[in-house]
Amino acid sequence: MELWEIIVAAVLLIVALAFVGGLLGARRRDRLRAPRFESDVQAADRQLQQARASDRGWDRGVMEEACRRALSEQRPGFAYDDLNLVLVDDQPGIEEDRAHFVAVGDDGEARVVLARSGDHWGAERIE
Repeated sequence: MELWEIIVAAVLLIVALAFVGGLLGARRRDRLRAPRFESDVQAADRQLQQARASDRGWDRGVMEEACRRALSEQRPGFAYDDLNLVLVDDQPGIEEDRAHFVAVGDDGEARVVLARSGDHWGAERIE
């Protein structure tokens, strides 16, 4: 083998090892993150039930529709499979209420922060 062939083989080996290492690291990160995300979703569901018990404006169907509408308007090409409620911020009164949803799909994640005005929910921002 010539010197340049050895160098090319070494570079390809390093690139292949870096690629495999990146894949393994991403899988590990996802496995570590999954239990926390699951517990966040469950906690948000409990908070939603508490908020709904004291204030009838917390209708999950209405909130999810506001999320879908905001995603289709502000990120028209974003495809998602799941829409998870991850945070309920039920402040006294109704003008400072917030709800955070995370849309998860093959394209990644998008956090939709909804703000409430009366019984109407609208997107405050999408991250």
